[in-house]
Amino acid sequence: MGTVVDAVNKEANGSLLAEKKVTVVFVLGGPGSGKGTQCANIVQHFGFTHLSAGDLLRAEIKSGSTNGTMIQNMIKDGEIVPSEVTIKLLQRAMLESGNDKFLIDGFPRNEENRAAFESVTKIEPEFVLFFDCAKEEMERRLLNRNQGRDDDNIDTIRKRFMVFLESSLPVINYYNTKGKVRKIDAAKPIEEVFEDVKAVFLAHAKVVVA
Repeated sequence: MGTVVDAVNKEANGSLLAEKKVTVVFVLGGPGSGKGTQCANIVQHFGFTHLSAGDLLRAEIKSGSTNGTMIQNMIKDGEIVPSEVTIKLLQRAMLESGNDKFLIDGFPRNEENRAAFESVTKIEPEFVLFFDCAKEEMERRLLNRNQGRDDDNIDTIRKRFMVFLESSLPVINYYNTKGKVRKIDAAKPIEEVFEDVKAVFLAHAKVVVA
């Protein structure tokens, strides 16, 4: 990391993606807001590729690569994985997918992530899909779901929610000033939420065609 070759690769990947004229939609929402379910629906109906920053990091760790070992050690030591590492994984996944429409889920997590993504990839999101849901409802969903996740206990859930508020809300506020945030009431039943999501994507498609 940090070598001249890395810098050249990073620049090349960024340029390639910018030249491809890719469409990126950031998907943000607190833990338990239903992002994953809705992303699957968007993929099925609108042909986007769903990229989860967390899934890409976990897959890299599982691969046993040098990069994966570095990521694992950082997480184990309680360190934050540098933005550029996550962005590199996102870039690679975007280039390998063959698609030109992407949902990036759970990223950017903070302002530093956001600025680094735009700087490295030369891409701004078309819009930001923000799943807005009351803390109490997200807690109820997470405690009820049976995914076998160790981090679904009440204290951890509340910590994750606080981290989301402190880190991600400034990102949402930033894009809101640019008129790019599409807020969805995620407390509704899944089907109703998707009707609202569909309306956002259909309206965007009309603008693009026009």
